[in-house]
Amino acid sequence: MIQFKQLTFSRAGKTLVESASFQLHPGHRVGLTGANGAGKSTLFALLRGELTADAGELLMPPQCVIAHVAQETPALSQSALEYTLDGDEELRKLQAQLAQAEAGESHDPLQVAEWHQRLADIDGYSAEARASALLAGLGFSQAQLSRPVSDFSGGWRMRLNLARALMCRSDLLLLDEPTNHLDIEAVIWLESWLNAYRGTLLLISHDREFLDNTVNHILHIEQRQLTLYRGGYSDFERQRAEKLTLQQASYQKQQQQMAHLQKYIDRFRAQATKARQAQSRIKALERMERINAAHVDSPFSFGFRDAGPAPDPLLVMNQASLGYAAQPLVKLGHLAIRPGERIGLLGKNGAGKSTLIKALAQSETLLSGERVEGKDLRIGYFAQHQLEQLIATDSPLQHLQRLDPQAREQELLDFLGGFDFRGEMAKMPCGPFSGGEKSRLALAMLIWQRPNLILLDEPTNHLDIEMRHALSMALQAYEGGMVMVSHDRTLLATCCEKFVLVAEGQATVFDGDLEDYKQFLLKAAPAQTESSQSGPVKQNSYHQQKADRQARLLERRPLLKSLATLETQLAQLEQEKEGLQTRLAEGDIYNAEHRETLQTLLIAQAQNQKQLDSIEAQWLDVQERLEALPEID
Repeated sequence: MIQFKQLTFSRAGKTLVESASFQLHPGHRVGLTGANGAGKSTLFALLRGELTADAGELLMPPQCVIAHVAQETPALSQSALEYTLDGDEELRKLQAQLAQAEAGESHDPLQVAEWHQRLADIDGYSAEARASALLAGLGFSQAQLSRPVSDFSGGWRMRLNLARALMCRSDLLLLDEPTNHLDIEAVIWLESWLNAYRGTLLLISHDREFLDNTVNHILHIEQRQLTLYRGGYSDFERQRAEKLTLQQASYQKQQQQMAHLQKYIDRFRAQATKARQAQSRIKALERMERINAAHVDSPFSFGFRDAGPAPDPLLVMNQASLGYAAQPLVKLGHLAIRPGERIGLLGKNGAGKSTLIKALAQSETLLSGERVEGKDLRIGYFAQHQLEQLIATDSPLQHLQRLDPQAREQELLDFLGGFDFRGEMAKMPCGPFSGGEKSRLALAMLIWQRPNLILLDEPTNHLDIEMRHALSMALQAYEGGMVMVSHDRTLLATCCEKFVLVAEGQATVFDGDLEDYKQFLLKAAPAQTESSQSGPVKQNSYHQQKADRQARLLERRPLLKSLATLETQLAQLEQEKEGLQTRLAEGDIYNAEHRETLQTLLIAQAQNQKQLDSIEAQWLDVQERLEALPEID
């Protein structure tokens, strides 16, 4: 169990979280959410021991093994499989010790036997098979397992780092945006793996569906407070909305009360006969604890501008061969994109989705075939490489002014405000901007140009949940044509009505939706599905049941302990209450000479009742939480 006790932490002199108190148990899969800069990565650093808290305590289990995904991967000559196996440090240590023994170095035979036994206990003899299954689930082919790490690109190296973290037999797994470099196939596999994980999981992600499919708690950072919610992300949104509705009602009620007090003060402050009452209301107003207004509005508010008349069809491709350097990668028979048509491209990374979208954007990837543009076609193309083409010394305002020199500055500033470039930020050089801020600027530039066909290649990379939601709403209202590549299934499901599958060198219309595509993937790779469902450690059903039971016991234990403590306190208070009632029932206690004793008893009785009410409320809360947990067989 991981315990936070009145924990306060900061970074760069800024307090991020104050007085956080909660517990995380084995089996808790927790999504960590909050605005950019709220302290999510700092909390991870705190758990890894890289930072210390300003106040309070962070209590970790003794010898807790923590796994996390490294952000850098050196260009090693080591193979992908060996690099992944290095994630299990105990395994590698045992293998090295046994290799020395086999090489003839003198070792105690009993010690060697213990090493072999321990290797068997940790499933060391199946380690290579498990590492291969991890890499296959994350999209690596069998041939790639023996390739050196240095051969892989940055995105694939991040997958290797993820595989290495999953290979570690950890008690606590920390994952920061693990789906950023994964395609939908790998994301679905990772969901299955995480659902079988037996330790404690802390996950930062801006993918709503991934969170819903993997976590059973949400830990939300807001206004320097950490709040733990039970359920997935959709459950969290509902609970938080209810909480904010109540907060808003309380806020409005308080505002009315304050306005009434202020009106009285303003009216009677100058009158001598009412001055004393006015002063008492001034003090009451000063003492009043302010309730914050429920600021639930997103900082983003934008939509596509009217693109005007559009040709029909917008763009047609016939008998196209697509690829690079005269090497065909994808063949496309026919594709006609009409106004209002919304197409999502499906397929594994490397299958040719980006190649197809580049060909639609009139790039060099069209090797042969016909590409016909409608009259007055205006394409808006978004791809990650475009972020590198932003001019680092120019501000967001200057980027838009370059696109439209005739536009009024205030109009451009108002438009940029919808993308949360407000005040001085709209006029700052964009070089130091984060990846999310640069993505927002690139999207703003695309939308300003009034395209009637938009091509989006992974538009949600680096974007937080609020911006993804705003983009989804804008795309749903967009009236032009759209082709999109994305691993964000929520965005695909809400914005696309038609799907094209790019696989095995062909691009063809897929007959179905995303749920049909998921079932198609599961049927296409039954062996891979079986290995993913078996989880991070191969276990038989008896051991799985035993682990599940132990996790449930651990979750119930602190609640049962709290109940016992509260029941003891209730018994003591009830006994004290009976004693006070007995004394107050005595007739002579009301005589004048016992006046002080009577007052003392009455005060004690009121305090006793207040404590009883408080302890009973706590008891009911703990009892409800206990009843909500799964039963133990």
